Amino acid sequence: MKLYDCTGAVNPRRIRIFLAEKGIDIDCAQVDVFKGEQYSEDFTKLNPLKAVPCLELDDGAVISEAVAIARYFEATQPEPSLLGKTPKDQALVAMWQRRVEEGLIGAATTFFHHATDGLGEADRYRNKEWGEANKPRVEETMRWLDQELEGRDFVAGDTFTFADITALCGVDFAGLFGISIPADCTRLAAWHARVSERPSAKA
Repeated sequence: MKLYDCTGAVNPRRIRIFLAEKGIDIDCAQVDVFKGEQYSEDFTKLNPLKAVPCLELDDGAVISEAVAIARYFEATQPEPSLLGKTPKDQALVAMWQRRVEEGLIGAATTFFHHATDGLGEADRYRNKEWGEANKPRVEETMRWLDQELEGRDFVAGDTFTFADITALCGVDFAGLFGISIPADCTRLAAWHARVSERPSAKA
């Protein structure tokens, strides 16, 4: 089994944190997306969508997309649960994970690729106006999440889950190019400080 990773890329970090929380060690291969290595013939055979993370199983099957990879490891090693144990908890984690994935990572990634230098020559298309339009989406999501965190310690409830991992990676990624937690979002800032102290956050 091998995980195709990229240090510095937001979605691979989600899986590294997920695996660290579960105490799973796995063979990793670096794919430098900043140098366009995802477009190589060998990697394209693994993932025609040319994106990391990507998990190659021992039988040759390939799983891409962070959520799908997380579901695989949750099923093979259920404890500690990061996707929810009960049907209700699973639904809540999935709901919150999707919300912060879209509002933080999705919008911040669009801003990164279109309104900044992004991946440089590895980015094949750029629309600066579309990129700039996504910056307010990130800030709006942060303000909304700040309100939602009132009365609870974590994004999806009382325990740390994959929703927190996604939100942490999204906030940190946005911060790399100047989209910071607004000063008045004290609940979000406190949550960010808490989850950033977890050993897995350094993965």
